[in-house]
Amino acid sequence: MNNQRLFFRAAGLALAFSASAAMPAWAAGDASAPGTVIAQASTTDMTDGEVRKVNKEGGTLTLKHGDIKNLDMPGMTMVFAVKDKAMLDKVKAGDKIKFKAINDAGKFTVTEVQVVQ
Repeated sequence: MNNQRLFFRAAGLALAFSASAAMPAWAAGDASAPGTVIAQASTTDMTDGEVRKVNKEGGTLTLKHGDIKNLDMPGMTMVFAVKDKAMLDKVKAGDKIKFKAINDAGKFTVTEVQVVQ
């Protein structure tokens, strides 16, 4: 009986450990994590903004933006990293834009940008 109790405790600990090890991948939206569902954002999920500064060397955009709902962030002016530096060639200071941003391990990053005509 004692061996059976030890077995179930060990199995329970192994299960708890494996679940906690998978948790960071799930929380970060890792598509390769088992059972992970990633919601596809639509253009209505984009945030309105205005480009204040383009820093091609640093790979950043300074944006004055409205509320970013997916980040639970109020409107403000701040610096964002960009996922792809090629995005910086599409915009200039003063452009009105719509953009998507994520929190990439504590670094706010623009993943998509569209100039508004």
